[in-house]
Amino acid sequence: MSKIYRYITLIIALSCISSFAFSQCNEFTKKDCIPLLSPYTFNGQLNNTVLTEGETAELQLTFYADQEYRVLVAGENQLGKIRFQLLDVEYNVLYDNKDEEFTNSWDFSVESTDEFIVRVIVDQNQNPEDTESGCVSMLIGFRAFGSRTLFK
Repeated sequence: MSKIYRYITLIIALSCISSFAFSQCNEFTKKDCIPLLSPYTFNGQLNNTVLTEGETAELQLTFYADQEYRVLVAGENQLGKIRFQLLDVEYNVLYDNKDEEFTNSWDFSVESTDEFIVRVIVDQNQNPEDTESGCVSMLIGFRAFGSRTLFK
């Protein structure tokens, strides 16, 4: 009976910790990231997760013709610079923020409605013993057509 009680207590504790971390990540996204989309309109989807240095996350999204988009990727300070890429469904890299000094946003338009993948990469710290984790948010804003970059 004692082992069952320990397992139940462990499961409850782990679920409380993950709920707390998820809640903090949502607050970080709402308070610190959504305002950075301005003057674009937030699409309403909170895409965030807790990542550890050295981890990668991907999200497949549909982007529609005649819209201008802002992709915003931001992470908590302890994670350092966050890298993100926009790829087509065949995993060809169309954009990499590493080429623009790790900017946290990128504005673009598409000529026709299509699926794309946003890949987020948190680089590994040089000292594995100091590995950090933190919230990373990936948000999409949109507005009427007219941008600097056009993909066919």
